[in-house]
Amino acid sequence: MSPAMWKWTCLVSHLLLSTTVSPLARQQPPHPKRPFITFTGEQAEGNFNHLVVDERTGHIYLGAVNRIYKLSSDLKVLVTHETGPDDDNPKCYPPRIVQTCNEPLTPTNNINKMLLIDYKENRLIACGSLYQGICKLLRLDDLFKLGEPFHKKEHYLSGVNESGSVFGVIVSYSNMDDKLFIATAVDGKPEYFPTISSRKLTKNSEADGMFAYVFHDEFVASMIKIPSDTFTIIPDFDIYYIYGFSSGNFVYFLTLQPEMISPPGSTTKEQVYTSKLVRLCKEDTAFNSYVEVPIGCEKNGVEYRLLQAAYLSKAGAILARSLEVGPEDDILFTVFSKGQKRKMKSLDESALCIFVLKKINDRIKDRLQSCYRGEGTLDLAWLKVKDIPCSSAPEMPLLHGV
Repeated sequence: MSPAMWKWTCLVSHLLLSTTVSPLARQQPPHPKRPFITFTGEQAEGNFNHLVVDERTGHIYLGAVNRIYKLSSDLKVLVTHETGPDDDNPKCYPPRIVQTCNEPLTPTNNINKMLLIDYKENRLIACGSLYQGICKLLRLDDLFKLGEPFHKKEHYLSGVNESGSVFGVIVSYSNMDDKLFIATAVDGKPEYFPTISSRKLTKNSEADGMFAYVFHDEFVASMIKIPSDTFTIIPDFDIYYIYGFSSGNFVYFLTLQPEMISPPGSTTKEQVYTSKLVRLCKEDTAFNSYVEVPIGCEKNGVEYRLLQAAYLSKAGAILARSLEVGPEDDILFTVFSKGQKRKMKSLDESALCIFVLKKINDRIKDRLQSCYRGEGTLDLAWLKVKDIPCSSAPEMPLLHGV
């Protein structure tokens, strides 16, 4: 695929506060200000990391440093569950709660890295930074601990000691256990943590198979690891997952990742950061359907490449008319910053960009079909360590749900 990113509908918002006041407005009394309802955590270090809202009750669950809070819709504390601190060392693998660790242990905060509501089993999945990223399963009603699997390597989801490095998507089924797709930065430890995987969500929170790979045999598993050879090319390579969601037959993740490019007129390569959308089939246990494509937007000749945030929603009647789609079509709202490509994060000018998911899938379908015709490369240099040319296939495979 050409390195040029997709150019979609882009809305750049410049909010201007007008100082012009009409004579009529001056004569009217000012509207009373509505007070904002606020909530403050218990501790000075209690930064809030994640927030989820129960769509059925309106209750709010906050993942914070060393705490999980359950709040009412008007931000009153209903329940508090402590998650830390505890003695730990990030070099302890397996963690000290499994076997003795020879590394020095120090009191360590537990940073909430993932917070998901499992509606089917009425529980909260709260994963932290302690003990290589183990998770607690808490009852939604009172945050009672239903389970905390930690004795297998599959229970260690991420060794990154910061928030914003892990994203999970639950795929529900009516007649079988749900799946949990986990995507995480690996922080230089690809031998311990797959960058993306699908796990079992058993009905029993204490079951031995909780968080086990959906499929695992001697040769294939429901995961993708970053090859060690990739780090010889980009020593600090990692994939940072900004957002994830499911729609139709697919699971999607939005990422930031470094890559090596050759500037125009140069024979040497330089490292830049780019945003990519990753897509997998929900039922693909071997991850053969994995595909990623560059994503970004442009306005007045200015490129916005560094993804900062995203959210999936329905178009609604007004936006649907503007985009010429149905009101129930999935729309991906994203915020990109301009910034420097050599930096992962930027505070420079940003843009709100809107993507129609159906059109993204159409472009992926076109790209896959052109690859099966032998056109271009696979565009998975980080996974294959080098660019792999597409090869012609005798028949086009059937692409479900596109």
